[in-house]
Amino acid sequence: WQRQNLLLQHIAELRTSCIFYVSVVEGLALLDLGVSPYSGAIFHETPLIIYLFHFLIEYAELVFMVSAPGNLSLFSLVQFKKQKLLIELDKYAPDVAELIQTPMEMHYIPLKVALFYLLNPYTVMSCVAKSTCAINNTVIAFFILATIKGSAFLSAVFLALATYQSLYPLTLFAPALLYLLQRQFIPIKLKSKSFWLYTMQYAALYLCSLVVIICLSFFLLNSWDFIPSVYGFILSVPDLTPNIGLFWYFFAEMFEHFSLFFVCVFQINVFFYTIPLAIKLKEHPVFFMFVQIAIISIFKSYPTVGDIALYMAFLPVWSHLYRFLRNIFILSCVLIVCSLLFPVLWHLWIYAGSANSNFYYAITLTFNIGQILLISDYFYAFLRREYYLTHGLHLTRQDGTEAMLVLK
Repeated sequence: WQRQNLLLQHIAELRTSCIFYVSVVEGLALLDLGVSPYSGAIFHETPLIIYLFHFLIEYAELVFMVSAPGNLSLFSLVQFKKQKLLIELDKYAPDVAELIQTPMEMHYIPLKVALFYLLNPYTVMSCVAKSTCAINNTVIAFFILATIKGSAFLSAVFLALATYQSLYPLTLFAPALLYLLQRQFIPIKLKSKSFWLYTMQYAALYLCSLVVIICLSFFLLNSWDFIPSVYGFILSVPDLTPNIGLFWYFFAEMFEHFSLFFVCVFQINVFFYTIPLAIKLKEHPVFFMFVQIAIISIFKSYPTVGDIALYMAFLPVWSHLYRFLRNIFILSCVLIVCSLLFPVLWHLWIYAGSANSNFYYAITLTFNIGQILLISDYFYAFLRREYYLTHGLHLTRQDGTEAMLVLK
């Protein structure tokens, strides 16, 4: 078992320099010797992570086992959907009853979410490999729980903690704010004083929480070395060890002179889509949150399959969109086949020597394109269903003939 555990810890799909458990152990060894764990180029976790394992190193397996069920706070989405259905039922067209989920169908969504997350091979392998991505996912799940429950304070605290851990959850600020505004029945209008007042309150809670966490990290280490070692490392992408992300191969082949420009271009991808999505999905913040988590898992600089498992746990929540999905079977096959080919091509490249980095990056690129198309398909299905709910399921032209809906 220990041998299999060590093998999984070094698989490229499960480890990156930011969430590598072996580097946590080495950081702990340096800390015990009175040396800053950030003095070298190995440890890139946050100070709170290293102090968490400093006290729980003997129970590390238990920490990872507990972190998986912690993500099941996504169950609360079901209650939100029931409340939203009752509020908006009178806005729907009269012939769309078949598009609306029944209470019985919604009743089983929590069980489906549990099965999708706990039985997902990505989740199981991440926990066995002791990837600290499981802890990051747990923090994000508690942030979602606090947001759905309407607690602005806890939502801001957990969002600050998630941002502190991996930086990219900063983009979840927008969907959380939109949801809380919707829950408080505050109109989302730029000219509304209540809108700006609540936005400033939530932003202040978030920023204060983030400052407190960062200052706590400074007092634990008595040094600011963790900022360039953690956040500078995430943004500048100096480590080009192969993983399932889009960065490593591109920058390994690039001239150093152009690297800064393209690092900025690649990093902007995670943040760029937030504003247009916020405009388009301002009435649907939970779906916005789902799409944003998926974007983070695809475009972050050091992704693992554990990041993918988090947004895949949302898929049963949108089971009512299945009838509108166009390529779900093909894309599912693409993701499954790519997942199986990852270790095969890695072995051929690293151990057998009969392949090269082009083979591994080709399957990585295919895998990420499959994810992008999957999220695009769900986005298309969501918009199509919303259009039908408003305008009716049976569309007709001005001359009375049947019309076909085409979204552009």
